[in-house]
Amino acid sequence: MRLRTVLLAVLAIFLLPLAVHAALYLSEDRPRRWSQANWGSTGLLQPAQKVEEARLIVFTARTGAWKGIFAVHSWIVVKPAGAAQWTRYDVVGWGSPVRVNGWAPDARWFGDNPKVLVEARGDEATALIPKVQKAIADYAYANAGDYRVWPGPNSNTFVATVLRAVPELDATLPPTALGKDFHERATAGRTPSGTGFEASLFGLLGVTVAWAEGIEFNFLGLVAGLDLRYPALKLPGFGRIGFALPATATAAD
Repeated sequence: MRLRTVLLAVLAIFLLPLAVHAALYLSEDRPRRWSQANWGSTGLLQPAQKVEEARLIVFTARTGAWKGIFAVHSWIVVKPAGAAQWTRYDVVGWGSPVRVNGWAPDARWFGDNPKVLVEARGDEATALIPKVQKAIADYAYANAGDYRVWPGPNSNTFVATVLRAVPELDATLPPTALGKDFHERATAGRTPSGTGFEASLFGLLGVTVAWAEGIEFNFLGLVAGLDLRYPALKLPGFGRIGFALPATATAAD
């Protein structure tokens, strides 16, 4: 009876929402191949020469093909004060994983418009950019062959690692950032935000209870739970459903 209850709970919390989202996703007019997708700039960011202040931005966008059913891709963009260009950092699944300026800083990802997860400007960005760049340089999975779509390390593992190293950003990746909870071993400790605790078994099974991250249950990389700070449900495939996150100023302003 207990096993049956557990299986029904897993079905209701994780697999049913994912199946519904898959049906909705596959019914949409989306590119199915890399060659069909628009990878161009959205115009969200001004040319770097027109932006004097320092900027630090973390973007996310829905990935494509079958992975888009349940996952987003995330990346980091920085521009020190007075710099002549934006610098974008991604992790990808071919060749050397960490890519620099592989795409425009505000480009669509597999045709999906990026969303700003967190942004720092001015003196705050100036103080944080060296910490971000050090975390990128120290990223442990930067060699060819290190990347794994599931359970990680992948693009979201990369950004989550940077966020852990720079808790001042007070940011957490969305529940659809598959791979954000990846660890090489069983682990327990404070969350990236420092506002709670997490326990994880290789990123395949885990639980998080924190003010910033909320309550999250991880099952095979899929995340379900509750956002406490900005009340919302977290469902596999859908992500957050509830109160909107605070608006983040960006782009041409």
